[in-house]
Amino acid sequence: MSAAEKVAEASQHLEPLISDLGLILITAGIAVLLFKKLKQPLVLGYLIAGFLAGNHFDFFPSVSDSKSVEVWAEIGVIFLLFSLGLEFSFKKLMKVGGTASITAITQIITMIFVGFLVGQWLDWSKMDSVFLGVILSVSSTTIILKTFDELGVKTQRFAGIVIGSLIVQDIVAILMMVLLSTIAVSQQFSGMELMQSVFKLLFFLTIWFIGGIFFIPTLLKKAKHLLTDEMLLIISLALCLMMVSLAANVGFSPALGAFIMGSIIAETTQAEHIEHLVKPVKDLFGAVFFVSVGMLIDPHTLFTHTFPVILLTIITIFGQSISATIGALLSGQPLKQSVQTGMSLSQIGEFSFIIASLGMTLNVTSNFLYPIVVAVSAVTTFTTPFMVKFSTPFSEYLAKKLPRKWVKRIERYSANAQAIKSVSNWQIVINSYLTQVILFSVIILAVILLSSKYILPLVDHSKFGNALGALITLFAVSPFLWALSLRRFAAYEVTILMEERKYQGPIVMMFLFRILLSIFFIGFLLNIFFSPIIALITLIAALGVYFLFQRKLNAQYHKIEAHFLTNLHDREFTKVRRTRSSLSPWDEHMAFFDIAAASNIVGKTLEELQIREQLGINVASIKRGEFMINIPKGNERLFPGDEICVIGTDIQVKEFKTYLDQHEIDAPDTTIEPEIVLRQIELKNESYIGKSIRASKLREKTNGLIVGIEKKGNRILNPESNIILEKDDILWIVGDKKLLADLVHN
Repeated sequence: MSAAEKVAEASQHLEPLISDLGLILITAGIAVLLFKKLKQPLVLGYLIAGFLAGNHFDFFPSVSDSKSVEVWAEIGVIFLLFSLGLEFSFKKLMKVGGTASITAITQIITMIFVGFLVGQWLDWSKMDSVFLGVILSVSSTTIILKTFDELGVKTQRFAGIVIGSLIVQDIVAILMMVLLSTIAVSQQFSGMELMQSVFKLLFFLTIWFIGGIFFIPTLLKKAKHLLTDEMLLIISLALCLMMVSLAANVGFSPALGAFIMGSIIAETTQAEHIEHLVKPVKDLFGAVFFVSVGMLIDPHTLFTHTFPVILLTIITIFGQSISATIGALLSGQPLKQSVQTGMSLSQIGEFSFIIASLGMTLNVTSNFLYPIVVAVSAVTTFTTPFMVKFSTPFSEYLAKKLPRKWVKRIERYSANAQAIKSVSNWQIVINSYLTQVILFSVIILAVILLSSKYILPLVDHSKFGNALGALITLFAVSPFLWALSLRRFAAYEVTILMEERKYQGPIVMMFLFRILLSIFFIGFLLNIFFSPIIALITLIAALGVYFLFQRKLNAQYHKIEAHFLTNLHDREFTKVRRTRSSLSPWDEHMAFFDIAAASNIVGKTLEELQIREQLGINVASIKRGEFMINIPKGNERLFPGDEICVIGTDIQVKEFKTYLDQHEIDAPDTTIEPEIVLRQIELKNESYIGKSIRASKLREKTNGLIVGIEKKGNRILNPESNIILEKDDILWIVGDKKLLADLVHN
């Protein structure tokens, strides 16, 4: 065959892939223009455009090869999840707190159960019902964030809860995909296999996260001066695809690998820049994915299954709204925020498509399930903006129509649930101990298993090869063995607990368990390379050497830990250090500071503090949790944990830092601190009625702050001190738990 014939043949094979991609992009482009004009979600436009451009309509151009559509869809999933990972970061998961976690988990458990029961009622197979339950349990991050941007509600209080819930849902969805793959392969619900899958997932997640944070930020920092935008984009996508391959080889879905690499890169100082560079790629392949999903819809199947589509749409909208609302209420949110949160989470989207396509790929779900899911998603995508818009008036309507007793109970439960709670020393010790033991055990086990797979085959047949292999592995794990057995944990709390006799025994046993676990790992390692008798002799020698070089191992471990923590927190440090803005000709710049909990400026307004008048510095914004207050007014108060952005010269910024340090209160010299709580108190005591807040001396008597007051159904947040107190007023006071209890009983 001549070269020309080979080129012609190659072009014939290539043509369907290229022409189908061209059709997908043209269809996506038309959808963007139309739905932007109609002010509707673009995802809905992509789905409908794909539906019309599929193989089921003769009067529209159609794809010539459905396999090429599946290829582009899979690439779209990978880059979509990579970009979601870039927006995620593991530290965000730690910060979302109990509210988002309880809301998300309540919704997921409820909808899995409801979805499974509905599937069984529709006489679907058990596997279809399981997949349906999981599909209906996950809301759409893409659709919700787009809706929030379009409606301008991203800074509202409920939006922070919704975004936190979506972070938890994304993680749980990844976990459920692994579990569904296990169930699909075994075709049965084996508890042991599910547990093995969970442990396998957690093991690899831990190793990937630790290894990724240790090496990738260092690589990007070292090569920073060489990296152009083009090179940074290529390296980022290469790292993504490398992790995709690694995840697939280990037995997980490619989507998991993409998400993990995105979340690792999210911890680097280059995260925002990489996210900006990857955005066009994400938008391109996101459009390809959603149009491809629409192309796989069969209108005949939809017509045949019209009733399930309508039923599942109603169940999704009402089931997710009600379950998420209940979850938010259980977590201690007020009625209004709970209803807003629930109604915002009332749709399914990208993860539902991915889970449905997983069932098709594994050949365990029926052909009708995928188009039904896409149809339900299309309808709920359309209804999402209306659900968000009407959530506020509906919450107000509910507050009026529900029995007054119910509303008061919800308010009191919310106030008590959001009170600041203390954590006992024993809880701190247990948490620190378990974290340390699990983390170091995973690292040691991973190194030993990697050594047995890659080092042992190389040295197995040489004379001193086994000894060399064991020595290399032991050297690699020795800092972590030292940390597992001898590193101190929660030192201050352990010192306090050791003064009490009842805690001495358990703490000593915890220490001995760590020593024994370290010896077990050394024995396990040596047993891989040697026969049992030689391994035992070597173990005794290794323990002697191990305890002889404690100080060197200590220093080596702390060097590794410092490097890891520097990489982990470098993004935050850079954020604090970043300063320059367009005001550089005037030598002014932005700087960021956190308001300490032990600061006596907490609770005061900016007007009272007169920061601008005293120091010549301007407060540009206040970040409070998930909420941003831009250009705050004079009546805005400062609270513990607020991150404030100020604008000034180097000298003014330095003076402001000194000002903050001077206003920090020294901690009292005592181990017993008052427990600060938020309490709701109904005013009955005659001695306070008719007096102003200032004259009542409630602040001094409770060592606290009145943060809210309800007068005959009207609520006042941060009331002025000259407001007169009346009978049956409801006060929200943050203060000393004991003093507040005395106030209630007097």
